[in-house]
Amino acid sequence: MRGHSKQNTLAIVDYVGDDRERFAELMRVFFNGTKLHHQRAAWVISVVAETYPELTGKYLSRLVDQLPRRDVHEAVKRNIVRLLQFVPIPKRLEGKIYSHCLDLIGDPSETIGVKAFAISVAVSIAKSEPALMKELRSTAESMRENASPGIKVRLRGIF
Repeated sequence: MRGHSKQNTLAIVDYVGDDRERFAELMRVFFNGTKLHHQRAAWVISVVAETYPELTGKYLSRLVDQLPRRDVHEAVKRNIVRLLQFVPIPKRLEGKIYSHCLDLIGDPSETIGVKAFAISVAVSIAKSEPALMKELRSTAESMRENASPGIKVRLRGIF
């Protein structure tokens, strides 16, 4: 398998499945590989997490630490916030994840995909905390008028 494609990604996802050792190897590639490996592994990790969220548990904090970095490809951020929609977020990480999501939402240089997933994750965390939801509304208000269709759909969960 050469190249980067959905077909190759899904083949790797099938290979990893729910096998903890294979997932650990995927995480080693993600954290220790080249920037290209980092980028490509992120997509696989997010798809595996969708079906087997329990595999991400011990790696979650290190994955979240990638979000504020400026030296990672946007696909890495996009796939990390995407996987955060599917995994249980421990209480100890909620504040950190929420804060990173607000930063991503408010960053004018961030891509639509990253922002859209960040909105969903932030809403998920804030929905039980009125003060957080108020803060999220305030952050999102400025983007509401000129938002892309994808962002507008996500903003419905806030307003």
